[in-house]
Amino acid sequence: MDWEALALSLKLAAATTAALLPVSVLGGRALARGELRGKRLIEAALMLPLVLPPTVLGYYLLVAMGAGSPLGEAWESLFGRPLAFTFEGILVASILFNLPFAIQPAQRGFEAVAPELREAAACCGMSPAAALWRVELPLAWPGVTTAMALTFAHTIGEFGIVLMVGGAIPGETRTVAIAIYDRVQAFDLEAAGAMSATLVAVSLAALYLTHRLGARAPAGAR
Repeated sequence: MDWEALALSLKLAAATTAALLPVSVLGGRALARGELRGKRLIEAALMLPLVLPPTVLGYYLLVAMGAGSPLGEAWESLFGRPLAFTFEGILVASILFNLPFAIQPAQRGFEAVAPELREAAACCGMSPAAALWRVELPLAWPGVTTAMALTFAHTIGEFGIVLMVGGAIPGETRTVAIAIYDRVQAFDLEAAGAMSATLVAVSLAALYLTHRLGARAPAGAR
C-alpha cells in the first residue's frame, strides 16, 4: 500500500472540497434564482468537464500554467516555483474539473426552496446574507452536502487531469490513482488491488456519511 500517495489524494480531495464549498453555495444559489446573465451558457460550460476527456482539459490547463504562460510566469515570480507539476497546480486543476460536481447538486437544493420563504425573510427585515444563512441554506443543505461528497469522492479517484498537469512526482503530485496505474504497469496486481479496495472503501464511506447527514438536515431545519 502506497500510504504517501493515499495521503496526498486525501489532502487534495479535502483542499478541493474546502475551496469549492463557498463556490457551491453561492454559485448554486445564483443559478437557482436566475440571477446570472447567460445562465444557460454558464450551465453548459459547467457541463464540459463531464463530457470532455480529462486529457483535453488537462492539456489546456497545462498550457495555461506552463512556464511560458502569463499565469505561470506570475506564479513563479511570486512564489519562486512553477505552477505546473506541483501540488498547487493539480489543486487548481482539480477545482476547475470538479465545478459541475460542486455546483449542480447545490443548485438543485436551492431550487427546492420555495420563493415565498425568501420573500418572507425579506419582509421580516433579514438581509440577503442572513436569509441565506438562516433560511435558505438549512433547507438546501442536502444538495450542498451531496455536492461536497461528490467532489471529495471524485477528487480521490482523479487520474487523467492530475497526470497531465502534475505528472507523477512522489510526494508532490503522485496520487493513489496514479500509483495504482504504476503498480498495474509493473504487474504488481496485489498492491494495485489493495489500493483500489482502499479507494473504494474511502469513497463509499464519504458518500454514506453524506447521505446520513443529508437525511437529517430537513428535520433540523424545521
